[in-house]
Amino acid sequence: MNYYIITIGCQMNKADSERLGAYLESLGFQLADQPQKADLIALVTCGVRQSAEDRIYGLVPRFKKKNPQVKIILTGCLSDRPDVRERLGKKVDVYFNIADLPHLATKLGLKAEVGSNQGYLNLDAKYQSTYSAYVPIGNGCNNFCSYCVVPYARGREIYRPHQEILAEVKRLLAKGYKEIILIAQNVNSYQSAIVGSNSIIDFADLLKMIDSLEGDFWIRFSTSHPKDLSLKLIKTVARGQKICQHFHVALQSGDNEILKAMNRKYTVEHFLSVVENIRSLTPIASITTDIIVGFPGEGAKQFANTKKLMKKIGFAMAYIAQYSPRPLTVANKLIDNVKMPEKRRREIEINNLLKTGALKFNRQFVGQTIKVLVSDIKRGLAIGKNQQFVTIKFPSSNKNLIGQFVEVKIIEAQDFGLNGIVNQE
Repeated sequence: MNYYIITIGCQMNKADSERLGAYLESLGFQLADQPQKADLIALVTCGVRQSAEDRIYGLVPRFKKKNPQVKIILTGCLSDRPDVRERLGKKVDVYFNIADLPHLATKLGLKAEVGSNQGYLNLDAKYQSTYSAYVPIGNGCNNFCSYCVVPYARGREIYRPHQEILAEVKRLLAKGYKEIILIAQNVNSYQSAIVGSNSIIDFADLLKMIDSLEGDFWIRFSTSHPKDLSLKLIKTVARGQKICQHFHVALQSGDNEILKAMNRKYTVEHFLSVVENIRSLTPIASITTDIIVGFPGEGAKQFANTKKLMKKIGFAMAYIAQYSPRPLTVANKLIDNVKMPEKRRREIEINNLLKTGALKFNRQFVGQTIKVLVSDIKRGLAIGKNQQFVTIKFPSSNKNLIGQFVEVKIIEAQDFGLNGIVNQE
């Protein structure tokens, strides 16, 4: 029996797919190199944008038409939505919440049960990379931003005990992994009780523990909620030996009125204070963000405030999305009063501002020799990232560099990247 996994969406979905892959192989399935060769196709879905949801409505019927005997299982953000189940119906053989992964064998009519008594995040993972690994530290979200489906799709926050996270990281380091990426819907909220004590391990404490492990590796983390990004965490990053100097902090809007409507639970002033703390304690750190344009009620004044804040902060990178109404959310009840052409225009305008800020940030590296983790070789160019999560390219066709740290001298800055050279390989 062969399986194939299609993953749509965020880093958590990618990590979930890695655990799903390992689970299916423990049941005797083998990975197919293309979906048409699979007896079972698993779809790890995303419901954050309508475009991601629409992909599923196209893929499922297509797979069933090509092979009526293929078994399709669906998990991720869309798996529990009644309207999705009604629309796809019996074209999907098994719908399951990813938290129920340890019991998937039963749903598939198989006798074997793998790890049925433990949380799904503690199952083994089939890592897609041999040098960079996602390590989920928790699942779910308690914030209930008015536009977001995640709390409904994944439930409330649950975090792994720090001992289990450390054990997974140690196993990865023993295999020679160079990059550990700690992920959760909101890493800042992490908490783990110390057995026999009233003390709590928070995310900054967890970072310190991993930073103290031996080996030549980097630690990244994502995503940080502005309301929870503590001074303690910023100081931990500043003092860390292996913690990447990069903060991804989702702004979403630069207008207090819109932030309140989004239920983000912070103000522009608070966000600026977080940025000030980051830049005073970690001056070489990059700050990246998420922006939503065209949220209900975002008029010219509100959008102008977002542009003003973008100029003031100068993000190193931003992921810009046009607002998309989502079922179950509070914002879905609001009038989506910004037309699509205007959303697109605003996206372009924000992206142009982003280019200016990113180029200014990247220029500081010109003339420096910096450490780069190589991820690919394409058309005679090695591609990787530095600690600040900036993409770097330099001439090389040596595929042995993939997954290795290389010292690169930066000779040119671009808005979304850097070009460099190495003296020798």
